[in-house]
Amino acid sequence: MEKRLGFGCMRLPLLDQNDQASFDTETLNKLVDTFLAKGFTYFDTAYTYHSYRAEEAMRKALVERHHRSSFQLATKLPLRDLKDRDDMEHIFNEQLENCGVDFFDYYLLHNMGSNVYEKCCKYGAFDFAAKKKSEGKIKFVGMSFHDMPELLDEILVKYGDRLDFVQLQINYIDWEQPNVQACRCLEIANKYNKPVIAMEPCKGGTLVNVPKEAEQLMKAYNAAASIASWALRFAASQQGVFCVLSGMNSIEQIEDNIALMSDFKTLNNEEYDIIEKVVKIINDNTAVQCTACEYCTHGCPKNIPIPKYFALYNSIMRTTSSFSSQMVYYNNIAISHGKASECIDCKQCELACPQHLPITKHLKAVMEKFEKNSIIPTRK
Repeated sequence: MEKRLGFGCMRLPLLDQNDQASFDTETLNKLVDTFLAKGFTYFDTAYTYHSYRAEEAMRKALVERHHRSSFQLATKLPLRDLKDRDDMEHIFNEQLENCGVDFFDYYLLHNMGSNVYEKCCKYGAFDFAAKKKSEGKIKFVGMSFHDMPELLDEILVKYGDRLDFVQLQINYIDWEQPNVQACRCLEIANKYNKPVIAMEPCKGGTLVNVPKEAEQLMKAYNAAASIASWALRFAASQQGVFCVLSGMNSIEQIEDNIALMSDFKTLNNEEYDIIEKVVKIINDNTAVQCTACEYCTHGCPKNIPIPKYFALYNSIMRTTSSFSSQMVYYNNIAISHGKASECIDCKQCELACPQHLPITKHLKAVMEKFEKNSIIPTRK
């Protein structure tokens, strides 16, 4: 099966990291142009990405600057945002306008899991997408899935005839993780002959910024290969995976990934053995397995920047030498955002988390590490 590289649009280049809509237009245009010039065509965005502005950004960078036949565009129906059946039609039409297209090449039911599945069935989301396909407004219907393999099996039994493909979180750190079970989910997709798009191959950057010991193992085997290339090759090497998404926001990332996928080689047994060792090292050095997707922050009543706090916490837990600088970052963020201690335990974040993390429990650990014996500046 031919392996394709997809341009993931959840982490577009920004001018201000605190403003998810402050797109670095010049850089984004260059990324899009380079990607297309090298023969790659798949772009994956979503209604909710970048504070609901990513679709508009891709219209300006991609749709308005390139012929429609030169690219494939995917976006997603935000299941969490649905209040009734009518919302699906309204949002879909808004997405067509946002993106400036008459049809979507790929359209996904977004972030499918037990928290939205009942709603999805109640509102007829699978039938809605199938209807849009019959109208010629969607070429291929799928879903991005973030839950247990048992639910995936149930969905494919009931609604498999409406789904052309499945998007799964495939990376080597989640391969056997109990809260993701990537290997088992892929086996189920293959059982029902559903082609798979792999998302989060680098797990939000976790598999790019690996511990030094893990990096040394990889570099000792192949000094020229980037650390990210190991993660992308792992995802692309799996049976049934036809496309791997990568959230690229620099020319260097684009060029590295394009070179890798243009002359793709599956992992060999020795490389799999190295990855097995790397997994153990990473697990021993990562306290919170967060991908920084920020789904947990949408609607947080206390405006707590959960992924940012978890990143700082992980950094401190890997090495005590960075404690002072990480404390400064925490205090600066807490000036304009909710502190970890302000969590009211409503657990809406846990319902939204694709990784099914015990977020409120982790926030208590963050509070203990950063706020105990620390003076947090007053919020503006």
